[in-house]
Amino acid sequence: MKNTLSTTDIIALGFMLFAFFLGAGNIIFPPMAGQLAGENLLPAMGGFLLTAAGLPLITVVAVATAGGTWEHLTSELPKKVAFVIAALIFIIIGPAFAAPRAGLVAYEMGVRPFLSQPNAMYLALFSLCFFVLAMALAWTQGSLLDTIGKILTPIMFLGLVLLSIAVVINPQGPIIHAQGDYMSQPFTKGILEGYLTMDTFASLMFGMLLVQAIHSKGVTERADVARYLIVAGVIAAVGLCLVYIALFYLGATSNSIAAGLENGGAILAEYVKALFGEQGQWVLSGIVLLACLTTAVGLISASSDFFSRHSKLDYKFWVVVNGSVCAFVANIGLAQLIELSIPVLFALYPIAIALVALTFVRQWLPKPQLAYRMVLSIAFLCALLDAAKVIGWDVSVFQFIPLFELGLGWVLPTVIAIVTMMFVGERNIALYQG
Repeated sequence: MKNTLSTTDIIALGFMLFAFFLGAGNIIFPPMAGQLAGENLLPAMGGFLLTAAGLPLITVVAVATAGGTWEHLTSELPKKVAFVIAALIFIIIGPAFAAPRAGLVAYEMGVRPFLSQPNAMYLALFSLCFFVLAMALAWTQGSLLDTIGKILTPIMFLGLVLLSIAVVINPQGPIIHAQGDYMSQPFTKGILEGYLTMDTFASLMFGMLLVQAIHSKGVTERADVARYLIVAGVIAAVGLCLVYIALFYLGATSNSIAAGLENGGAILAEYVKALFGEQGQWVLSGIVLLACLTTAVGLISASSDFFSRHSKLDYKFWVVVNGSVCAFVANIGLAQLIELSIPVLFALYPIAIALVALTFVRQWLPKPQLAYRMVLSIAFLCALLDAAKVIGWDVSVFQFIPLFELGLGWVLPTVIAIVTMMFVGERNIALYQG
């Protein structure tokens, strides 16, 4: 008998993916970007939505199209290379950056405002409690759909809807002039800000986590799994877009009450206080804690699943290892963690995007193995130059590369490589010989 998901399960699947995506970066970056974009709100928001919502959706579709696993997605690459890429991505979205950042933002926005004299000890204790809870929720993979999709996410989503309505009905100030790079290149700046959410990386791996959740419901047919993955991706992307639009507008209308603050979390906190008074901090804390917790659960679960499949140690062992490392790294501090992550993202994001693009054009590649290796190599080498520029190294000799000044020097060489590889191979040779 062929099993199918109920409508409730499908919605819960989409909500689970939305919850996994909506974490620390998704909350703290849009308000600051909106404030700085000012009158250029729409192009900045468009760029941000492209990389922070559009790319993750496209990536989920690519994972579904390829077969639902990393092995299917990277079948044209040498196994060792595919493993190294996956391991780097899992380390970034797991214990190194994204998951600890979720804990840090949960502390900074959800707990610290209630402490009279916050210090490192409070952060250490909170990190321990937060990630112990995250480990407990990630302990049993098969329960993620019911725990995250049907319980935690609807509560969080309701809070976000109420906040969004309040922002639209009662904006706290006028939209003023754009600042910094948002004055001259708001769309490009928005694209680069969307990188920082890390959701394209996450969607490569969350797709596999969703496959397991679907399998736990007895659905194993590849076509059915792909269809449910795509529907879940659409639900998550729509939810992300609605949240981003509200947070961008919040930031754009925040100058009267929150000008000059150091990050989007602080802007959001001041705005909520202006809308709802001191009790509004409780509402914000609840939303942030749930958003960051669900994201941490997804990241720890996805990372642990990967490392358990590529080692002799079981899933629960890796849950403990990843959760423990996250708790430790979270004590570095939010600003320092974000600063460390930026060059890494600039170096690896283009590989993920190129891999997704190759998935969609694979059927037109005469020599897929050659194409994958050439395109990903070119994307990586050009991305290293962008990363070096971010670090502060002198790479001005490469200014001739289109879009290099904007931090997107990898785009045109990668596109040219993909198009070229569509005409290089045995079919082309046979055509000329014939």
